[in-house]
Amino acid sequence: MLVSERLVELGIELPEVVPPVAAYVPARVIGNTVRTSGQLPMRAGELIATGRLGVVSVEDGYAAARQCALNAVAAAAAVAGGVDKLGGVLKVTGFVASEPDFYAQPAVVNGASEILGEIFGDQHIRSAVGVAALPLNASVEVEVEFALV
Repeated sequence: MLVSERLVELGIELPEVVPPVAAYVPARVIGNTVRTSGQLPMRAGELIATGRLGVVSVEDGYAAARQCALNAVAAAAAVAGGVDKLGGVLKVTGFVASEPDFYAQPAVVNGASEILGEIFGDQHIRSAVGVAALPLNASVEVEVEFALV
């Protein structure tokens, strides 16, 4: 099944590519892969989750990571020539703004991993990292590396 067909089946409409907030590009083709810059949980031009996990709920962080992943798919598709050129997910790196005593970063980044698994039907390697702060006070930031077909 084509990725575009899977998105329709899942009822997912990809967002517009989020414009960069600094001096970088949202995604770049490198050899047989597409790598995205860190994607924030932006929807319709607004952050959907700000602040640190531990104050922000795991559920809200999970939803933010999911949005980051959808933004990454959109950015990758834009430089790859369409979503059907994306062959699968190789690696996900999730950054979670965390209170000092918050240790559930993997549960938050599952929001990205699980939606990518539903879309592409594969598993990937991953890192889930707790950080003190993220740009614009975002709760989560996600980078994704995709294989090209």
